[in-house]
Amino acid sequence: MAEGPVPVLLVTGFLGAGKTTVVNHILAEAGGRRIAAVVNDFGAINIDAELIAGASDGVISLANGCICCTLEGDLLRTLANILRRDPRPEAIVIETSGVADPADIVRNLLDPVILREAPLETVLCVVDATAPPAALEDPLLLAQLRMADVVALSKTDLADAAGQQRVREAVARQRPSAIVVEAPQGQVPLPVVLPDDPTRPPVPRDPGRRRPHADRFETLSWTADAALSLPRLQAAIGRLSPRLARAKGVFEAAGQPGRPFLFQLAAGRATLAPMKPPSGPGPAGLPRARIVFIAEIGRLSTAEIGAALEECIVPT
Repeated sequence: MAEGPVPVLLVTGFLGAGKTTVVNHILAEAGGRRIAAVVNDFGAINIDAELIAGASDGVISLANGCICCTLEGDLLRTLANILRRDPRPEAIVIETSGVADPADIVRNLLDPVILREAPLETVLCVVDATAPPAALEDPLLLAQLRMADVVALSKTDLADAAGQQRVREAVARQRPSAIVVEAPQGQVPLPVVLPDDPTRPPVPRDPGRRRPHADRFETLSWTADAALSLPRLQAAIGRLSPRLARAKGVFEAAGQPGRPFLFQLAAGRATLAPMKPPSGPGPAGLPRARIVFIAEIGRLSTAEIGAALEECIVPT
């Protein structure tokens, strides 16, 4: 008997909205369902792929580009390879980069060959419930909302009632047909985004005409095979943050060898949390400190980032 279609969940959302947290929740709550995860980070260092839980049927990283433009062919080839796996996954989750316009990705997923084998089931847009009014008018976020079947409001525990209502109204203006759910700590209800009936016909979609792609953001990476001073790093990020749209990275702090920390900067808020040490030797060749910075083109240079972070290195 021929195997049935494998539904695809496309997860989109602006920089720092919380997409990876949502994907991790979906994988953790899969209940034994085989789910393949495709992660696209905008940069040469794919931090998000490191953060995806090991509950998936294999995490595939598409780095150093955006799947809405430079990596279109890679995405389709990746999906074709996933569908040839034995055993075949029961679902595929694609996490886009925060700079992706999902209309272009949807257009690629409507390829007749892919659509027959891996129909696009749901477009899930993750929206930061604490987003200020100006952010809710960002053209990229609006493009992401216009493609959404489901909108997940993240960080609701940090947003007041008035702020959440403002976000809900913005969503309703752009995509009144979307289902809106709250997703504290990424807790999206699985039946809403991955229904149990994979045989039902795909939802008709019209991504519209292909629009010219204009580069708006750039990514700058910094690595060092050394531990960092935590106070100096906090000071350096404080100086750089006014010109950053997003930053994230993994590093070891001085005096705590072998204990990685996860640093994230989103919507002007910086967070730092210890990560679970790898149970095995971990991926070979990774520097002890690796951080990705995303900024609008021309606002920061590699030299400026290097000068700020080199001061954080603690000599051994």
